[in-house]
Amino acid sequence: MIKLGDYNTLKIVRATSVGLFLEDEEGTEILLPNKYVPEDFKIDADLTVFCYLDNSERPVATTLTPYIVRDGFAFLKVTEVSAYGAFLDWGLEKHLLVPFREQAQRMEEGKKYMVHCYMDEESMRLTGSSKLDRFLINEGADYKPNTEVDLLVYRKTPLGWEVIVDNKYKGLIFDSDIFKPVSVGSQVKGYVKKVRDDHKIDISLQPIGAKMLEPTAKIIFDKLQQNNGFLPLHDKSSPEEIQSQLHLSKKAFKKGVGILYRQRKITIQEDGIRLL
Repeated sequence: MIKLGDYNTLKIVRATSVGLFLEDEEGTEILLPNKYVPEDFKIDADLTVFCYLDNSERPVATTLTPYIVRDGFAFLKVTEVSAYGAFLDWGLEKHLLVPFREQAQRMEEGKKYMVHCYMDEESMRLTGSSKLDRFLINEGADYKPNTEVDLLVYRKTPLGWEVIVDNKYKGLIFDSDIFKPVSVGSQVKGYVKKVRDDHKIDISLQPIGAKMLEPTAKIIFDKLQQNNGFLPLHDKSSPEEIQSQLHLSKKAFKKGVGILYRQRKITIQEDGIRLL
């Protein structure tokens, strides 16, 4: 079955004047227009394409790479606002519609918004929504502490930054755990601190506990190598100085320095640390 709004690997069955016809295992065909046909195609070969509805609401394939896929999330720009809603650029010829009823706040042309792409069961059209909470259901989230996850930053709150975890769940990075610049739309790696009893997920941008020590030491070591073997940071350096240069908390910095010192990779001086 060809899944609209997603990538499909299909067989090339025939070439025509308008393009290639591709077929799934059930014999369903879809057109890949001439402008997307690769030069070196072969009949009966497999081809991975993105499938969606064109401007005439017909299923069509493309080799273009969209910015978002069905059931996914992305930070997209509004290209036009009409009587139907806002149209967003998602990397394809036909823009993605976010109806007014699916807008958490009224969208404006030229601005970017975090949206979810889903199949509207009534119209059977791919649709966007900025009302994200109903698509982020944390029940069933089962992570052990320190599990590495993919994050998409989508909203600033008084407590910190809300993030989409592994394209499924909602998590929170507290301001006290932010030691490098992030903004809406940032895609970063993170680590699960805990899954709370109410299913909320606390996230850190650095490994926690014992696992934090080795990568933290490596950050300091790499920075020393980039700065001719010396950093003017020490016990009396302010947390702001350390964060500015290393994107680490002062506590993490002291732990990392301790590891490097015990491994005899650095000397600790009054004015900073130096590679041996």
